[in-house]
Amino acid sequence: MGRAIRVAVGNQPRLMRELMVELMADQPDIEVVAEIQDEAEISRVVQETTPEFLIISLKAPHVRASYSESLLRLQPDMKILAIASDGNSFIFYSASESLGVHATTLEGSEAGILGALRSNSQVAEEGV
Repeated sequence: MGRAIRVAVGNQPRLMRELMVELMADQPDIEVVAEIQDEAEISRVVQETTPEFLIISLKAPHVRASYSESLLRLQPDMKILAIASDGNSFIFYSASESLGVHATTLEGSEAGILGALRSNSQVAEEGV
């Protein structure tokens, strides 16, 4: 097996975080590199673990957009999945030099989350 997709999970509340970790535990191509319990630690943990993806809670979209933008400035190759509290959707944030931060709303199902991780991964782009 090639390189795994590296994911940090910082969802609040704890139940959502644990569900995300459990969802990825059975996926051989995905590695959870950090489970962040304290939202204040997200920036530090992201810098230490350099995940390809960060999964967080979507509290208020306008707040998450600016928060995600600041995180993407620190780690421009990282992508962020901000999951709505009702679980029905998530916003996929990514950065590019030409367009800045880009946000796309996607379906909040297990298949939608795993699909977003796999199809937007550098591992997929490398063909590993």
